[in-house]
Amino acid sequence: MVSSEQRRRQLARDKYERQMERRVAAAAARKRRNTILGAALAVVVLAGGGTLFATGAFDSDDKKDGTTAQAAPTPTEPSVPTRKPVEGCGEAAAGTPNGKQWQAEPAMTVDAKATYAVTMDTNCGKVTLSLDAAKAPHTVNSFAFLAGEQYFDHTKCHRLTTDGIFVLQCGDPTASATAPGGTGGPGYKFADENLTGATYPAGTVAMANAGPGTNGSQFFLVYKDTELPPNYTPFGKITGGLDVVQKIAAAGTLEGGTDGHPMADVTLNSVTAAKG
Repeated sequence: MVSSEQRRRQLARDKYERQMERRVAAAAARKRRNTILGAALAVVVLAGGGTLFATGAFDSDDKKDGTTAQAAPTPTEPSVPTRKPVEGCGEAAAGTPNGKQWQAEPAMTVDAKATYAVTMDTNCGKVTLSLDAAKAPHTVNSFAFLAGEQYFDHTKCHRLTTDGIFVLQCGDPTASATAPGGTGGPGYKFADENLTGATYPAGTVAMANAGPGTNGSQFFLVYKDTELPPNYTPFGKITGGLDVVQKIAAAGTLEGGTDGHPMADVTLNSVTAAKG
């Protein structure tokens, strides 16, 4: 026969176990909410191209059981990445991008049967390109037009990827050394070209885009064989200075990850294009 004292102890144990189960469930619920919030914030960051910091905190569900929730720790200020010197990279030439805008794609002026030589004078060294107008006439025409308008001069190469995709992306006049870029353009867009069977071995020059038919001024230089779907117009090859791009890549990103601003503050001092 169970005594009243034993019964009282059993009831107390049952109550304690129920409280613990509620606390475990509450902790799991908080963890799920925080995970969902973190994922949502990540989507906002990627979609907006900016940085978002969460400063709020959830109240503890333990208050149901008479306990007092502890105050959330005061959020700390985000650390600012430290830019380190990169061998071979110096100060950029004085000047700022002109940011010119046009309402429509420029009229065709290039010789569609020719190649065009491009010289990019960067603060990390000279890079030369050969553009194939026969395979991508509209792309080469646009690039040559923008170079002639000094549109690329003083712009930053704002994105470096170092894992899976090995490219240095340039051509955005709105990009800075640390602020998010990737959204600037000349005001017009034009169609994709030369995509059938397109591949992206080291030395490829191709257009960056936001989807089919959205080419503008941004392009990327492939410094190591890269597997990409044939969605990005290849329009030329690096003929000199691939080692310069590889040196920039070897220094990594400013943020320390595999996709971000180059540690080297790469600036296109000037870009020229000429038939030849």
